[in-house]
Amino acid sequence: MLDALTDQATDWVARLAPPQSRGWQVYADFLLAAGHRRIAVAAEPSVYWAAGSRILRDHLAPHGATVIDLDARTLAPAAVADAVVEQRATAVLLLTGIPEPAVSIVRAVRGDPRLAGVMLGAPAGQPEFSSWAQWLGDEGSAIPFLRYLPERLGPLGARVGRLLRERLGETPSFVAFEGYDTIVVLAAVLGARGAGKRRIVESWPRVAVEGTRGPIRFSRTPGISVWQWAEAPIQVVERDPSAPDRFRVLHAGMSGP
Repeated sequence: MLDALTDQATDWVARLAPPQSRGWQVYADFLLAAGHRRIAVAAEPSVYWAAGSRILRDHLAPHGATVIDLDARTLAPAAVADAVVEQRATAVLLLTGIPEPAVSIVRAVRGDPRLAGVMLGAPAGQPEFSSWAQWLGDEGSAIPFLRYLPERLGPLGARVGRLLRERLGETPSFVAFEGYDTIVVLAAVLGARGAGKRRIVESWPRVAVEGTRGPIRFSRTPGISVWQWAEAPIQVVERDPSAPDRFRVLHAGMSGP
C-alpha cells in the first residue's frame, strides 16, 4: 500500500490526505454494509490500483467476501460484463483511467440486462469530475466513490466553497478544498516560525489551524512514516440519479482508527 510515502520515518513530510489504506478500508466497510460478498475489480496495471486491490482483498476476506480480478487492459468492455456474469459478482469496481476504458465499461455493464442489479463503483473518485457527467450523463450516477469532505462544511468551508464555485463555474471537488487547506497550513507554519527548513520541520506537531474541512493538527500514526492529519474526513458518495450534478453521502469515516 502507499501509506508510508517514504522508505523511512521522516519529520520532513506532513500529509493532509488520508492514508490510502484507511480510505479504501472505509470503502470496503461500505461494500460489506451494502451486502456485497463477490466483488469484481476491473483494473489496469498500476502501483496505486494494485495497492488498492490488495487493501480491499485483505479487509474483505475475513468477512467471507471474495475479490475477483479482471484485467481491464486485455478484456474488452463486453468481455468484462460477461466475466461479471460468469463470476456471479454483485459489484464491479473500476480501477482504470478515464475516459477510457472506464466509460466504455460503465456503458457495457449498464447496458447488459443480465447485470441489472449489479453495483458499479469507482473508489479512486473518477465520478467526481464534471467531465464524468458530460461523458456518461445519467449512466454516470449511482457509482460510489471516495471523497475527502465532511458531511457538512463549517463557516470557512462554506465561504470558500461559494468563492470556488463562482471562480470555477461549477461545484468544486474535494481536491480544491484540500488545496486551500494546504495553503492555510503553510501560511500558519511560515507565519509562526519563518521560512527556515528546520523551523518548518519543528512546526508540524504544533500546527493547529481551522481548515475548510475541520480543525487540522498533525500527529504520528502507527504504520505511517510521515506526520498525518488523523481527523481527515472520508466519505463514500455517489452522483444522485435524480439529479446527477448533486452528490449524496452513503457512508463516512475518518483517517484515524
